Amino acid sequence: MNSSLFTVMGFTMRNKFRTKSFIITSVIIALILSLGINLPYLISVFKTDKPTNVGVIKSELSLKLEQFYAAEKAIDKEMDKEEESKIKIVTFDDQGSKEANEKLLKDKIAAGDIKGYLEFGAASGTAFPKVTYKSEATMDFKTTSKLQAALNQIKTEAVAKDLLTKEQLTLILAPVPIENVQISTTAGGAGSVGEGKTQSEINMATGMVYIVIFLLFMGILITGQLIATEITAEKSSRVMEVLITSVKPTTQMFGKIIGMFLVGLSQIVLFIVVAIINITLPHNVKVIEDMNLSLNDIDPLMLTYAIIFYVLGFFLYSTLFAAVGSMVSRTEDLGQAVMPITFLSLGGFYLAMFSLTNPDTALVTGSSFIPFFTPYTMFMRIGLTDPAAWEVWLSIGLLVASILFFGWISAKIYRTGVLMYGKRPSLKELYKAMKAYKF
Repeated sequence: MNSSLFTVMGFTMRNKFRTKSFIITSVIIALILSLGINLPYLISVFKTDKPTNVGVIKSELSLKLEQFYAAEKAIDKEMDKEEESKIKIVTFDDQGSKEANEKLLKDKIAAGDIKGYLEFGAASGTAFPKVTYKSEATMDFKTTSKLQAALNQIKTEAVAKDLLTKEQLTLILAPVPIENVQISTTAGGAGSVGEGKTQSEINMATGMVYIVIFLLFMGILITGQLIATEITAEKSSRVMEVLITSVKPTTQMFGKIIGMFLVGLSQIVLFIVVAIINITLPHNVKVIEDMNLSLNDIDPLMLTYAIIFYVLGFFLYSTLFAAVGSMVSRTEDLGQAVMPITFLSLGGFYLAMFSLTNPDTALVTGSSFIPFFTPYTMFMRIGLTDPAAWEVWLSIGLLVASILFFGWISAKIYRTGVLMYGKRPSLKELYKAMKAYKF
């Protein structure tokens, strides 16, 4: 590296660090990150242990209400075992008619005594009566699912009470605990990531995949746009004509790319520090322990791969953003010019995000060897599946080769484009101009 490259890097970094927009954006994101990490604790602080009251009408007149009494007792018994979202059944005397009963229950909802109420339809033979839950909430699915689980158990007990003992019925209804453990079936897996993972390690790996994919996409989208915008702004203000007299165009391009990379990296370090400070707060440590998670379960090799794919993905897209920025003379035209590159990055991001629950499809495997998608999909495969080591390093090799190729092409485009003003040059005009320059 020559001194001019360091000069361009330093100028780019100082110029960006001094801008109010950079400082304000960094502070806002840090605050949002802190709020997100502490959100479960804040919810628990304002959360109340008051149960959800569900009203019902009691009557001795029909089988419907006999089954309703069974439902009331079972629901009250089963829901009291839950630590969260308890449901309490509140019974009211029959008012003599369906209309009067409904008016009473609606008045109780308006008074705040109950959240909603149950209605049981007429039973047909041995079939379970139709059940309706009414409340003011449009999507009270949580309460409905709790009631449904209890009523299902009531129905099962009613059907099996003459066939099974109470102990046998309890044994049948007891859930079967299943522990999820990833195993390795690949000979020569990608280091320790191929040795399999426990449930805690799977959870930490999934979280890291989410974070790295999101950071890479935001880094490419934001920093790449900044690189292109800065180059276009210098070109439109004719500052570029002064710069190229003292610094080579290719040195300018790579200096800006590296400088912006370091700026983006400093932001990520800031966010990591903020996240660590918030995670290590006592109330958050307790939440992590309750979720059976441990930071010690983060695979160091996976962390290494995260850094590799982030850096390589950033430089691949940044060279393209710089090349496009050099061809545009007005910042108003920049958005349209960089749209194809943005769509490429967006495609890789969505492909990875939509495949998180099914990361071993042929589409994901094939796309992990396409350089524009590799940083997203191959890293996802490393975190969630068991790719062979040769697959990982082949994708890295293809990615490095692509960076060198597109870096070379982008450098020629940049060297040519920064001096081409007016309308955006066509591919034919750009090719002719590039042939005049030799590296």
